[in-house]
Amino acid sequence: MAQAFAYDCYIHDEIWCRAYRDSAGFYTTSFLLSLCHLITLSLFITFGLMPTTNLNNPIRQWADDDRPREKMMLKGKHALSNAELIAILIRSGNTEESAVQLAQRILDAVQNNLIELSKLSIEELSRFKGMGPAKAISVVAALELGKRRLSEKVLQQKKITCSQDVYELLLPELSDQYYEQFFVLLLDRAHKVIRKINISQGGVAGTVADPKKIFRLALEHNSSSIILAHNHPSNNLKPSDNDIRLTQKMVEAGKVLEVQVLDHVIVGNDNYFSFADEGIMNS
Repeated sequence: MAQAFAYDCYIHDEIWCRAYRDSAGFYTTSFLLSLCHLITLSLFITFGLMPTTNLNNPIRQWADDDRPREKMMLKGKHALSNAELIAILIRSGNTEESAVQLAQRILDAVQNNLIELSKLSIEELSRFKGMGPAKAISVVAALELGKRRLSEKVLQQKKITCSQDVYELLLPELSDQYYEQFFVLLLDRAHKVIRKINISQGGVAGTVADPKKIFRLALEHNSSSIILAHNHPSNNLKPSDNDIRLTQKMVEAGKVLEVQVLDHVIVGNDNYFSFADEGIMNS
């Protein structure tokens, strides 16, 4: 009830003051309008209704939660309205509107329909005050990308079913190399490859794989499991003591973080060694 009263008071005070101004003149109106605003302001403060952002101000003066770019960083892309997304593209408004207000006016002109918006030409978009060819091109290009995305096929993720799959996937990167390289495959629950990442490159005798870096990447990509892999330029596939210790360390860390380490594959020029196949992942 208090919130509704405060809002109604504000609206009615504005109307009453404007009507009184027509018959009473400038000075009396200014006093009464200021008095009404003070009363309304006190009500907003008392009941916690003060708005955080005046949308008529430039975007740089808005609260962080309301600025489109900062809002996307804080809350994600899905939290933004269509007008806010377009505002990011056009970057600025005009002397009378913020970028968000300009974007909303453009959307209003096409009944808030993105398909209709995509039909507008650069010239038609440029006619809106504050747009111009450069901003119009940015909007047209973004909408065109959106259309092309719909026609793209989803990339098929490689599913790992055995160590041979790992070997074939990494052979182009790890075979015929003069230096050791360390890779990690990040997998989802279905053992499909989310990412294939080169963790480090070293010398002829070895390379350094940082477990903290590996698991940080796994957690960032919501991986359910990982597979370790590196090459031996000498083509000697026997795992070194360091290889064994690293594998054991990774397996134990994975148990704590609930990211299973499925295998560690050593790749040679024409063959490979799998810790899982040899039954030494937990030894």
